[in-house]
Amino acid sequence: MCAAVYVLSTVTGYVLTSALLMKCPNLLHRRKREPFLSKHISHRGGAGENLENTMAAFKHAVDLGTDMLELDCHLTKDEQVVVSHDASLLRASGINAHISDMTYAELPPYLCKLGVTFQRECICEGGEDKRIPLLKDVFEAFPHTPVNIDIKVNDDRLIKKVSEMVVNYDRENLTVWGNASNTIVNKCYTENPRIPVLFSLFRVLQLLGLFYTGLLPFVPLKEQFLEIPMPSIITKIKGPDRLTRSHRLIAWLADILLMRKTLFQHLTARGIQVYIWVLNDEEDFQRAFDLGATGVMTDFPTRLKEFLDLNGISKPR
Repeated sequence: MCAAVYVLSTVTGYVLTSALLMKCPNLLHRRKREPFLSKHISHRGGAGENLENTMAAFKHAVDLGTDMLELDCHLTKDEQVVVSHDASLLRASGINAHISDMTYAELPPYLCKLGVTFQRECICEGGEDKRIPLLKDVFEAFPHTPVNIDIKVNDDRLIKKVSEMVVNYDRENLTVWGNASNTIVNKCYTENPRIPVLFSLFRVLQLLGLFYTGLLPFVPLKEQFLEIPMPSIITKIKGPDRLTRSHRLIAWLADILLMRKTLFQHLTARGIQVYIWVLNDEEDFQRAFDLGATGVMTDFPTRLKEFLDLNGISKPR
């Protein structure tokens, strides 16, 4: 009997303490300093309105008032850091070669038309700018705009060069970097812990485990940005008729587990921003902000800006 009472009181105390710290995490953790706040994030510069990852796309998004540019980086044969999503040039340039096997001068331009990954049956037709830019071009053109850098490959040279460039352009407080790979994120953090990092896929799964067991409020977190997809959008990308029953079930379950307002509020209270990607219509914009996301990543920056303006969602301070 005494043992049962002891166990019950211990469990009750743990649950109550966890619930208290979930709502008031600053009782245990110092709130992280937020170097910048972003509601409006342009995915690949706005891949639905201009050719992805081009200077034209970035300029359009910045002129529109985006809070952050999201882009991807690779390293060329002559060790230039270029802005491109794919390691291969086949999809974007029609050339069966890899960026790492060519010098920057040898890189071909983008094709005139590119499919928009997160918008079903959507093709973006570009203007005159089809050049694959250098990361330094972006830093020089937009010195005050935060940039979200996806380090696409596990390459120590790439990580080091990006870090050096961030430091040289005085952008440690205007940059977040990382990848879904935990190995890459750990290397980024080791190379320069002053640049905020994203949660890797492994760490997202770990985060969910901590959240659902009630341990999250007790655990320190080195990351400052949680970037996660909204799983329900898969039906819009693929079309419900193209998904099997098991795929729909997995998407539904993932959505239930990931899209948790309590989790987002807890992280935000700790100074960790929550970005949901890649959302391209008003319904999903609304759901993301209703859930407590601090920012939305989109292929259509004009749509998101109009939504924010129409709904009176204030710009970050």
